[in-house]
Amino acid sequence: MTLCTHLDQIDYDAVDPDADGCEECLAMGDRWVHLRACQSCGHIGCCDSSPNRHARAHVTQTGHPIIRSYEPGESWFYCYPDELVFELSGAPPAPTHA
Repeated sequence: MTLCTHLDQIDYDAVDPDADGCEECLAMGDRWVHLRACQSCGHIGCCDSSPNRHARAHVTQTGHPIIRSYEPGESWFYCYPDELVFELSGAPPAPTHA
């Protein structure tokens, strides 16, 4: 079993997203498919199925490795460098947009 090697970079205290959608898409007046929350700083970006892929761009620009789904009913995490989808036992409830 392969484990994420970046769990130490999750900062639950910093992750309190309050954006109504992808921050960059909102600024551009563009659309997105699904939202992701950076687990280092709380940035909300759009997924890789979205036209602009802002969550991945945020990871590339900042080096913040882990995102979490920001969709209602989903609580999974994804580590970009390790290319792993996972859930964490004991993680606080996932924040979601309305």
